[in-house]
Amino acid sequence: MDALLVAIADSNRRTFLDRLSRGPATVSELAELVTIARPGVSRHLRILRESGLVDVRPDAQRRIYQLRSEPLTELDEWLAPYRATWTQRMSALHTEISRGKKERNDDE
Repeated sequence: MDALLVAIADSNRRTFLDRLSRGPATVSELAELVTIARPGVSRHLRILRESGLVDVRPDAQRRIYQLRSEPLTELDEWLAPYRATWTQRMSALHTEISRGKKERNDDE
């Protein structure tokens, strides 16, 4: 889980993941999305590979990257209890705000 969180902590890597969520892409296609040098792109892609977020396959002289959703599913499952807690709290807050607005309208 730690490697996954480190991998998604960087905005460039999240940009790559967002693009790969729409389908496979070459290194060149991914590099066009960010303003960093090619060695930096390679380092980011290596981190994504090592964390299990992407697969890579050779295609002649190119490398094609593809998103692996399993690690993100695991992360989503880990986050579920926290999401449920915040959803309940936000719902309670919404209820209190609505109650306050109703009471103010009744007073007017």
